[in-house]
Amino acid sequence: MLELPRDRMDQVLKRFEMLEAQMAAGPDPEAYVKMASEYSDLEDIAAKIRALRGAEGELADLQAMLSDKSTDAEMRGLAEADIPGVEETIEGLQKDIQVLLLPKDAADDKNAILEIRAGTGGDEAALFAGNLYRMYERYAAARGWRIEIASASDGEMGGFKEVIATVSGKGVFAHLKFESGVHRVQRVPDTEASGRIHTSAATVAVLPEAEDVDIDIRAEDIRIDTMRASGAGGQHVNTTDSAVRITHLPTGIMVVSAEKSQHQNRAKAMQILRARLFDIERNRAADERSEARRLQVGSGDRSERIRTYNFPQGRVTDHRINLTLYKLDKVMEGDLDEIVDALIADHQSKLLLDLGSN
Repeated sequence: MLELPRDRMDQVLKRFEMLEAQMAAGPDPEAYVKMASEYSDLEDIAAKIRALRGAEGELADLQAMLSDKSTDAEMRGLAEADIPGVEETIEGLQKDIQVLLLPKDAADDKNAILEIRAGTGGDEAALFAGNLYRMYERYAAARGWRIEIASASDGEMGGFKEVIATVSGKGVFAHLKFESGVHRVQRVPDTEASGRIHTSAATVAVLPEAEDVDIDIRAEDIRIDTMRASGAGGQHVNTTDSAVRITHLPTGIMVVSAEKSQHQNRAKAMQILRARLFDIERNRAADERSEARRLQVGSGDRSERIRTYNFPQGRVTDHRINLTLYKLDKVMEGDLDEIVDALIADHQSKLLLDLGSN
């Protein structure tokens, strides 16, 4: 059986029980909201710790019964029959608790900025970027998340040259963070008369949404320009002077938002800029902690090819974990759970391996 950090488990349970008592005492609404959030985070692990302690107590009683010479044959037989099932329960709870005690990414509960850009492949790459956006849009809808386009540049034949969206909901970044990288598609374009398979690509970046407390942007470090929006298609741009471009002078990062309201454009552009700067800081910290970088799924480099979507064969392959699924049609409809769950499980197994080697 696993050796768990009992002191850590005691601390979690003590904190959970303290929150229970404080919430029952009826604190002011603002304090209650904070307590309720932490209570929700600890509820699952606290329940499993309590269940583990109960199962361990049951096992101790059964073993004591067997070691007691006065136990009659019938009771001894019942105890021997019950022990394997209790041991199996304990083992399952220990594994669950071990995962729940793993160090968490502080950004996991944040909303995300989703950026998709057409790569090599011209019009076909833009169409594929549009396919990827719709895939994430459907995945978000299935999870009850809200996804909203902040800015977009339409492709000549459809799709997007670039699309940036905000994704809001519970556990957004935790589920989307491993999507960053190059997504490659292999298929026969509608315009290909000879039936030849083309390969094109799009780059996905998923950034945790930063709050004011995460990133402080000084007024003197940015330049804000108002301009007339323009672009192909016209679906996501307009021709008023409402488009806003914000340039972060120290880094040269430039963000454009071109929706209908200049006020909203400024807010959205600042939101995206803050997320990009926060992402730079997170990556810098990760680079300084070589172990943390080593534990990431893939290198985290957005130039790395992470997944291939092969339409002729109806398969999708995630190259980081060597996972191939023959249900491409469902994946493109937003059925990403199997891939996302496998990526999260792989990440957790590497964290566990690292903890075991320390």
